Amino acid sequence: MSLLNPAERTRIGVQQQTQLLGAPPREPRTLLESSWRDYVFAEVWTRPGLDRRSRYIISISSAVCEGGRPDVVDGYIRGALQLGEITLTEFRETALQLAVYGGWSRGVALDTAVTRVANDLGLPNTDYAPIREQPWDPKQRISEGSANFKSVMVFPAPPPVTPYFDGGIINFVFGEVWMRPGLDQRARRWVTLVGVADSSASTPIRTHTYAAMASGNATMQEMQEFVLQYAIHGSWPKASVMQAAVLEMGERVKKGLPYEERK
Repeated sequence: MSLLNPAERTRIGVQQQTQLLGAPPREPRTLLESSWRDYVFAEVWTRPGLDRRSRYIISISSAVCEGGRPDVVDGYIRGALQLGEITLTEFRETALQLAVYGGWSRGVALDTAVTRVANDLGLPNTDYAPIREQPWDPKQRISEGSANFKSVMVFPAPPPVTPYFDGGIINFVFGEVWMRPGLDQRARRWVTLVGVADSSASTPIRTHTYAAMASGNATMQEMQEFVLQYAIHGSWPKASVMQAAVLEMGERVKKGLPYEERK
């Protein structure tokens, strides 16, 4: 068995960190900073099981959810913009998606960071599609939201009998946000998974983990990589909850079963 060279790992870490953050890193001054270079960038970011765009979305969303330092969040955003992995318009949509699943304060934190980096890079502000431009039929909005819920979640929408389900889930979250054109469904899925993972709430974790695989947005292998990528900022304990859900829901999807036993 060949031995792995720590100097080579450091070289790869510096190369990856420079490319992914859009700026050369300083020499580590602490044990934590060296692990950031030699483990996070040299080993996790170079794994083959998940594309770089997805790793950016997961890392940025989870760093914001955990109150990551501005230089960490800004570095990811800068790197993603400079490499063309995520556009400015897509970042604005990501902030809205994160607001839904991580809370509006976190959405604001991401939106503010995007503005800060865009200004530093001299990027012009981008236009965005309004939530709605024309008057709408409330019944049609509920109908569209319910249909989109089933499309995204791969099981029927709950009846809109409470303000949470009516004014929130059906009308806004699935009737508008998930239907917006500025960000693809797979990217929205990663943001959502970070939000539910951070919540540690069992039902959202299980349903969204199931839906990610049952919809075809992510494979079992990609979901396994998601757990590791999320663990960096979300923490290993929270990631362990996601890992259990991925294993359980992956088996259910593989067998063609619904996310829970029907009563």
